[in-house]
Amino acid sequence: MLNHIMASIPHEVWAAPQQNDELRTDQLADWLRNIFGPLFLVIVSIVAIFFLFTREITRFVQFIVLAIGIGVVFYVPNIIETTAKAIAKALGVDVT
Repeated sequence: MLNHIMASIPHEVWAAPQQNDELRTDQLADWLRNIFGPLFLVIVSIVAIFFLFTREITRFVQFIVLAIGIGVVFYVPNIIETTAKAIAKALGVDVT
């Protein structure tokens, strides 16, 4: 069955060289923001409402401070790239 599937693929697909076969990470931060940003906001909202309804003000304030810190990572432009380059440089990786 696999031979039949492989034989049904056009020859041009096999013969054409791949132009974008290298790993591209230049838009990784945008992809992460688009996927995890809205999910982060929903989770923060649900947990914050839970803490307010249970009247745990101290935990609410701690959670909000933590959420603001994590939110900065998601929504400040270039902070992920800058942090990744700093970590790579600290580990001795050549950053170009």
